Amino acid sequence: MNLPNRLTVLRVVMIPFFVFFMLNDIPSGFGKWVALALFIIASLTDMLDGKIARKYNLITNFGKFMDPLADKLLVCSALICLVGMGKLASWMVIVIISREFIISGFRLIASDNGVVIAASYFGKFKTVFQMVMICLLIADINNDIYRVITVVVTWVALILTVVSLIDYIYKNKEILKTDKH
Repeated sequence: MNLPNRLTVLRVVMIPFFVFFMLNDIPSGFGKWVALALFIIASLTDMLDGKIARKYNLITNFGKFMDPLADKLLVCSALICLVGMGKLASWMVIVIISREFIISGFRLIASDNGVVIAASYFGKFKTVFQMVMICLLIADINNDIYRVITVVVTWVALILTVVSLIDYIYKNKEILKTDKH
């Protein structure tokens, strides 16, 4: 197993530990900081594994399948924990997770027709803002300016989620019309 794939597997392995520290009230708020560190490390492996795979031509079918799945598992786990902790509205998480299911379905149809769809800039910005939003919500610093920044980043992440979905569907609408038979 090559290094990018190991980083992807590491990200998946980190998720239960991340969730444990998110949901367990550890004295002195220590748990949230461990959860935050795990989330940041896992997010960095997401960026790093792709860069290494492309730079050294280590792209594999396993990586093509597992990397986006690991990313979705990490982000969705965090979002669900944040809803459970009362830090994020459930409707926002439903919008975000719905987008991921729709895009995954689109990619499946495209793949079935021999088409590979690359991530768009809107999708990349969406991912960055979602991860920053999650970090801000986990840290939950008691400061008015921090709270305003967190609200703004949360809304930008949500808007980018919807915009990236619309952009994705618009740019790839022909995929739904394609029939490989």
